[in-house]
Amino acid sequence: MSGNNIQQITGYAVPLLGDDIDTDQILPARYMKTVSFSGIGKYLFYDHRFDQDAKEKSHILNEKSFKKASILLVNKNFGCGSSREHAPQALYDYGFRAIIGESFAEIFAGNCLMLGIPTLTLTEEKIRKLQEEVQLNSTLTLSIEINTLTVNIGPSVYNGSMPKTFQESLLSGMWDSIGLLLSAREKIEQTVQSLPYLNNFIKEVDV
Repeated sequence: MSGNNIQQITGYAVPLLGDDIDTDQILPARYMKTVSFSGIGKYLFYDHRFDQDAKEKSHILNEKSFKKASILLVNKNFGCGSSREHAPQALYDYGFRAIIGESFAEIFAGNCLMLGIPTLTLTEEKIRKLQEEVQLNSTLTLSIEINTLTVNIGPSVYNGSMPKTFQESLLSGMWDSIGLLLSAREKIEQTVQSLPYLNNFIKEVDV
């Protein structure tokens, strides 16, 4: 266990309406030419948010009332298209820590899990109702409970779902592969010392 277990995510939400929003919309391909993922969030939904002169267009992510949102509310088949991991990286770098929607592209959801971003699904009726609540009042705090897969907002409670393996990974911290590796550092070093060919190799490198 890495210790980076995720049991609850709380924050403001923003509704992004529309089905089949693909990864090229989330992050246009021309912004994938980066050495690292740092700062990639500024290109999130770039072609929807900005014109050719880099001036803001009318888009919900450009609205001041939703600037602090950390939970994204989407509709059907979100993240379809290319399997580029840059798309969830851009969402994470922008500040999103969870996505709630009607359905997700499988590879996209898996890439989100590797970043510790839960992708919780609700029925069409529930997600639309939740989006409407947030549109009417952007100051409502939304809370996602991973253990029960419920969404709490004001007096409303929505029951959601996600693959059992995803839920267990988030709760146990198994989603964080780097964290898991670092947490086992002592055992790894013991194993290295116990293997003569590795031990000799390390000594030669040190010299």
